[in-house]
Amino acid sequence: MQRLVLAGNLIENIPANIGYLRNLKILTLDRNRITILPEELGSLSHLQQLTLSQNSLLYLPKSIGDLCNMLLLNVSDNKLNALPESIGGCKSLEELQANGNSLEDVPSSICNIICLKSLSLNGNKIRELPQNILKDCKALQNLSLHENPISMDHFQQMDGFEQFEERRRKKFDKQIDSNVMMSSTALDEGIDLR
Repeated sequence: MQRLVLAGNLIENIPANIGYLRNLKILTLDRNRITILPEELGSLSHLQQLTLSQNSLLYLPKSIGDLCNMLLLNVSDNKLNALPESIGGCKSLEELQANGNSLEDVPSSICNIICLKSLSLNGNKIRELPQNILKDCKALQNLSLHENPISMDHFQQMDGFEQFEERRRKKFDKQIDSNVMMSSTALDEGIDLR
């Protein structure tokens, strides 16, 4: 089995034997009642997409960092107050969505995810980011921090801000050159001004 979609059910627990599904590439568990995940999740070495939005997750297992082939992780709209430091082990991660949680900070290990292109952290309690995130995450083009107490001044003073802005501009210039339809928020700064 390579794809398992269990979205929109009343699932409360994921059994430990999910770790036996070694060929799984896509696991979709959105809109359930899951509060914890088993450590055996880290055994899914081929997993590329893990979506867990709209659950009641209290924390992510440390083994999440063993998912070194994961490209997309969506844990939006849960009850997370932290991301594990082990998340830095997700070396292939390109997109991380963790909107609508209670995150107060971002682990410094996120700077190890050099493939990260998009980081969405809207609606959390984040006051600051790891100082080197814009410098070390050289692929980062989209960083969304709306509805967080972080200030624009703090963001603009971070190491690598100019390079991040250049990547972001190039991305949108490319979309405009390709005649891609854009919403009015497409050129949004990604952070609320305070």
